[in-house]
Amino acid sequence: MKYAVISLFVITSLFIACNSLAAGQEKPSYNPTFFQFNEKDAKVTLEALRRIRTPQVVGIPPVNASRDLMIMPDGEIRHYGFQGGFVKGAGQVQPVYISSRDCGLSWREVLITGPTVGAMVRSPWSGDFLTVLCKTGRSNSDEWHTANQSCEGTGFFVHRSTRGPDGPFSSSLINRHTGFMARQPLPLRQRKRWVLPMQQQVEKRQHPGVMLSDDDGLTWREVILPSPPPHKIEWPHAGVRWQNYGCEPTVVELSDGKLWMLIRTSQDCHYEAFSSDGGESWTTPAPSRFYATITMPLLFRMNDGRLLVVWNNSTPLPELDHNAQPELNRSEREGTSEDFFTNRDVIHAAISKDDGKTWRGFRELYLNERRNDHDFRSSGGNASCLDKSVHQSQALELPEGKILLAFGQHPLCRKLIIFDPDWLLENHRKDDFSLGLGGWSVQQYLKSIAGNFRGISGHCAYNRRAGASLIPHPDGLPREVLQVARHPDTRLVHEIEGAVWNFPCGKRGSLKIRIRMPKGSQGIQVCLVDRWFNPVDPVVSHFAQHVLRIDSAGRINTIQCLNPDTWADLEIRWDTDTARFSVTGETWHKLPLVFPTRNGISYLHLQSIAAESDIYGTLIESVSASVEE
Repeated sequence: MKYAVISLFVITSLFIACNSLAAGQEKPSYNPTFFQFNEKDAKVTLEALRRIRTPQVVGIPPVNASRDLMIMPDGEIRHYGFQGGFVKGAGQVQPVYISSRDCGLSWREVLITGPTVGAMVRSPWSGDFLTVLCKTGRSNSDEWHTANQSCEGTGFFVHRSTRGPDGPFSSSLINRHTGFMARQPLPLRQRKRWVLPMQQQVEKRQHPGVMLSDDDGLTWREVILPSPPPHKIEWPHAGVRWQNYGCEPTVVELSDGKLWMLIRTSQDCHYEAFSSDGGESWTTPAPSRFYATITMPLLFRMNDGRLLVVWNNSTPLPELDHNAQPELNRSEREGTSEDFFTNRDVIHAAISKDDGKTWRGFRELYLNERRNDHDFRSSGGNASCLDKSVHQSQALELPEGKILLAFGQHPLCRKLIIFDPDWLLENHRKDDFSLGLGGWSVQQYLKSIAGNFRGISGHCAYNRRAGASLIPHPDGLPREVLQVARHPDTRLVHEIEGAVWNFPCGKRGSLKIRIRMPKGSQGIQVCLVDRWFNPVDPVVSHFAQHVLRIDSAGRINTIQCLNPDTWADLEIRWDTDTARFSVTGETWHKLPLVFPTRNGISYLHLQSIAAESDIYGTLIESVSASVEE
């Protein structure tokens, strides 16, 4: 038992090498070293990992998550980054990494005194460590990669070390073009090749692409894919979104050797492309099944062969008429930047055991703790990061099959969590508000200056406040219920209140709501949806799978069902493209399919339908959902 923890870490760190051997490739020329763990510490660490199932916060990354997390050969986990704000010149920030020697359960900060390139990947063929970084020649937040900044000229540089990320490094220019890489190089299992997902600007558009190396990273060649189409101004939008075209691709190797790429776009979903020849050629990027807008996706293969996708299964509010926003400059009005981000407060995960043919989960890993902040734009300052979001992520697999995930932007919002991927396979969730609204989205948006207006605190964001809220139980019980109402306030972008709750995704399932319409209530809209929409979204009913409108008389879709000031059990059952509802288990009524779904339903979206003030609202005592595989 003395080396129990370390042995499991070695299995994790050598997983790629083992697959290389299975594919008939040469044996790696390195042997990992062990740091010392006594039997008691090993047992305590493993037991602590085994107990983790739901996402548990264990730390804060020192930089926005995407490519700076790694496991050392001895089992130490590092996440690289820096102290201080954006770099204004050499020496303005202090490179650091946070270190964990107990499987990510606790962390300490380490100052970096010598040259650094941040996290690296170990070659399964030579045992060398390498990474690729881009130097643009412009001051930016990547200047903490001091070894890269000391290279002459601009372009992509490969950095190599026989000893690891502490150096020394040999560095060489591999491409005079510049671009952005959200990921580390990926060593393939079925051929001796590195694949590095990247983006590059071609004729004023971002194009997804890859860089390939067949000589263990000494030389590289680029393959550029066509750019996905731009966002167009059409209903429900009155303006154009920030045009991302094709950004921040992530790539995974499937069990048959095919490569799969997911791409960030300005559309309602990630685009995807496939390669059957190791990245030499790709299918034309096309819409995938994963909803997301202007956020970074992650594809990750686990040791048991299952695939994990981490992304923001969310849709922003419709774009405003940018011509009516005088503070926006011309480039922002035309889509060079965003006016407001309203879909970056929730991050999701799903899992597949059949190479992506079917998926389960679509569960919220984390809700942004700042999502209701009245000073959202300015809280924590903007020196270290402009955005306050939980998008962007990177994963590692730990012993006991747990996942360590880094995600988020800004020190107030980014997190390190550990969770059990089998938690995604659960088929039931319930809530009676005994733990408050921690699992709900209820934010409303306060009118704010849009875009990157100089001299205004904030970045493409609204200040917020909580809308729907908990109130004392109307029957005097020692508990609270959710009230969804409408309280007029001219400061708000949308006065209607709403509440959004996630449950495991299912193409078949049932949802139960304990509901009460107080006398004077103006009614509520109940939507079943396959993605997160803002609680105040004015068009969610057009994209939901099924919609119920409960009016002030207690009629559900014109059918009399509810009596005032009386608790009732509303149940909705769905199966593929059909659904029905019943109150108190009596007569069942059909519900039409409004908008088709490829994934299944995973959200309850509640929203007031009051045209004016509604101080009584609609009350919810509890909710529960069960789905089938």
